[in-house]
Amino acid sequence: MILLCCAVGAELRFWKDRDGVDQLAFGVGPVEAAAAVATALANRDYRFVVNAGLGGAFPGAAKIGDGVIVGEDMMDLGLETGEPISLPPGERVVDRARSDVTIVGKLRARGFAVLTGVTVASVTATDETASRLAGRGAQVESMEGFAVLRAAERAGVRAIEVRGISNRCGARERSGWDFAAGAAGLQHVVEVLFDVLDEPTTT
Repeated sequence: MILLCCAVGAELRFWKDRDGVDQLAFGVGPVEAAAAVATALANRDYRFVVNAGLGGAFPGAAKIGDGVIVGEDMMDLGLETGEPISLPPGERVVDRARSDVTIVGKLRARGFAVLTGVTVASVTATDETASRLAGRGAQVESMEGFAVLRAAERAGVRAIEVRGISNRCGARERSGWDFAAGAAGLQHVVEVLFDVLDEPTTT
């Protein structure tokens, strides 16, 4: 079984039910995402998790309407200056999770851009914040990506994050928000992803 999940059902309105795939709309934000996916993985034996949704692109990373792969996603954890949190010796903050490298490679070979994601609890709405996050290497922003990948990682289940680009990150008046274009980009990447997952070598 494959778990196909998103924040809100409208993101996957194009999806047609198929055998072997459960669909889950877990709600907005990293807490809802992590809790719902962890619960789903505890209650059923899934071989793969797909986090599919819309996202914003940082300057130069992708265009509105593109479908992209998030190879690595980081959580925006730390001081607001960008410095790390001070912890006792031997302790560390887990703030990065990765998509399955084999499937990422197959999708890259099919022409999809593989970007670095950042998961936030507040959508970027200023150029200052966009610049700070881009300075950490962020190329695409979501509110759930890291949470889903990390929940799957802790459960020992392979996973991938894919995004349809719906806006530019930065000042909201210049974001170019376009849900339909983002959903179209997402549909394209999801359809190709499931072709790849259906290949015998990926099972």
